[in-house]
Amino acid sequence: MQYDTAIINHLIRHRRSVFPDQFEQGKAVPDEIIREILINATWAPTHGRNEPWQFTVFCGDGLQQLADFQSTLYRSETGDAFNEATFTKLKKQPLKASHIIAIGMKRGDNRRIPEMEDIEAVACAVQNIYLSVTAYGLGGYWTTGGITYRSSAKSFFDLGEEDKLLGFFYIGYVAIPSTSGIRKPVNEKVRWVR
Repeated sequence: MQYDTAIINHLIRHRRSVFPDQFEQGKAVPDEIIREILINATWAPTHGRNEPWQFTVFCGDGLQQLADFQSTLYRSETGDAFNEATFTKLKKQPLKASHIIAIGMKRGDNRRIPEMEDIEAVACAVQNIYLSVTAYGLGGYWTTGGITYRSSAKSFFDLGEEDKLLGFFYIGYVAIPSTSGIRKPVNEKVRWVR
């Protein structure tokens, strides 16, 4: 099968993170588009067909549920390190998105596959999400902040003890586009052995 490589190159090279403050507030992306994006995510490479991704999608009133859960968890577990600005951000930031996808990594029954390879497969799925969001003309942002690495958060996302919460992907319509990106020349990051 032949693809237009110029279009693919353009898509990959113009993908940008679009943060929640850049979203058009109150405009919801149709669920059908989110489903297509998630189908694309599931076509990421995966060792042994393990398919370790586990996505939980928050939209509508679900965004408030996520905001309440993460801000409450943060308040209850930070003790003396509590920061009011962080609490407020966790409480308000989800409400700026149309949809938020919690990104989980489920360890399957196939323990021959190293955990790192399952994490890498989920990261590939997230890249598929990023590229799909861009292709649909939407904005997206993968964050690993907030409650991402708190073990006590796992059950809320239907994740077990050996599973991992790998962050949240925010999606919305773009009100304020991101600026163009910069990358170092490829020759600085590639070594050829002939």
